[in-house]
Amino acid sequence: MGKPTGFMEYKREVSVAEDPKKRIQHFNEFHEHLPKEKQRLQGARCMECGVPFCQSGMMICGMASGCPLHNLVPEWNDLVYTGNWQQAYNRLKKTNNFPEFTSRVCPALCEAACTCGLNGDPVSTKENEYAIIENAYSEGYAAAKPPVVRTGKKVAVIGSGPSGLAAADLLNQRGHQVTVFERSDRVGGLLMYGIPNMKLEKQIIDRKINIMKEEGVTFVTGTDIGKDIKASKLLHDFDRVVLACGASNPRDINAPGRDAEGIYFAVDFLKANTRSLLDSNFEDKKYVETKGKNVVIIGGGDTGNDCVGTSIRHGAKSVTQIEMMPKAPDKRAENNPWPEWPKVCKTDYGQEEAIAVYGHDPRIYESTVKEFIKDKNGKLKAVKIVKLSWEKDPATGRMKMQEIAGSEQILDAEIVLIAAGFLGTQKYIADAFGVELNERTNVKTAPGKYQTSVENVFVTGDMHRGQSLVVWAIREGREAAHAVDESLMGYSNLVIQ
Repeated sequence: MGKPTGFMEYKREVSVAEDPKKRIQHFNEFHEHLPKEKQRLQGARCMECGVPFCQSGMMICGMASGCPLHNLVPEWNDLVYTGNWQQAYNRLKKTNNFPEFTSRVCPALCEAACTCGLNGDPVSTKENEYAIIENAYSEGYAAAKPPVVRTGKKVAVIGSGPSGLAAADLLNQRGHQVTVFERSDRVGGLLMYGIPNMKLEKQIIDRKINIMKEEGVTFVTGTDIGKDIKASKLLHDFDRVVLACGASNPRDINAPGRDAEGIYFAVDFLKANTRSLLDSNFEDKKYVETKGKNVVIIGGGDTGNDCVGTSIRHGAKSVTQIEMMPKAPDKRAENNPWPEWPKVCKTDYGQEEAIAVYGHDPRIYESTVKEFIKDKNGKLKAVKIVKLSWEKDPATGRMKMQEIAGSEQILDAEIVLIAAGFLGTQKYIADAFGVELNERTNVKTAPGKYQTSVENVFVTGDMHRGQSLVVWAIREGREAAHAVDESLMGYSNLVIQ
């Protein structure tokens, strides 16, 4: 696909990020994307490799290699190169309901598995995806296409994150009448309030939701199923129910002084920030103020990085990110060969901004919080951290963390943000429907299936597989939609991959 010699003739180019010291002055997306002609040459770099690992979505050593959605990457790279933008959109949409989201927030598993990247730079697939979907909107290809025939079947989807939206989108396309219930005040779930505006501007979500409304999907916000509406009523009013409520229990840090004022879960911090931005451009002051304060973030993943970038934009005095794991190597280790996901150190936008503002990387590796230190009024004033070492347990043979005696360190901190991940399904929603949970507190199903232990109730997304990527949530939503459709109609003609 593309130009057979393109990968040798053209160098990889991607969008240019705004200077860190400039972009921290606003909460908008900050990349300047390539013009069409340059993007076309990036499509030409797809090298007709024969075995396109980019779209495989294989699990290797517990990690995905290539796109879990099995996006037809070589096809639409070639179509970008030949200038057939509408057909590129058609092929992209065949496997991905929401390229406007994934082209902004996906870590690009496709590029990590690109054959061109084995001995050079991978094809800029994520940038090509962005160009295809944004061109489709500007040219009108992405306009609403309501289903011609309705089946008369009604489906309730609880939760409007990427998995719930994907399920709702496909089930509506099939002709079922779909109602999406969202307990928050805005549609989008994780996309709306879990990802800050500088990574995904919220009008991008609203743009797609408005199209789904035109296509016939009904959205009900501010309604908490299991509290505001009983599960029994939904099971009576709808033919099928899809649970897409996410893995919503944040993992806590149980250390002395945890009750200090100034400690927040990252999800609450980010939600309050985005809501205040959207409601009043921060004039209502209904967000966690970090201006002039020392901020310590517990957790080294994407959410922790988002907290770094958000805290800096509000004028934090200092930002420190505590990570339990060792620093990953800067280049692939010999025991991490292509096409495995590269386990290398990633310096994301928030950390780049911290380096620009404070002059150093904010991350402290192989450490954990030992104590939260309060002042006489019960407010947080510092945290005590301790270094960790990884040692093999002689009894089990497993690696475990041990504190290094005498390695304690005190960090000034008026704000602590806990970004240590999530632990599974919230109990009240599981109890409301009576679904079984597995040992990880996710909703239990047969392997590879989406039907729960309760008749006519299905599950999808993080509530089913645990905390994961947006692209996995979309795949789960698509597969759950197929299962629901099959249970309603006796067969399914939905194409999900």
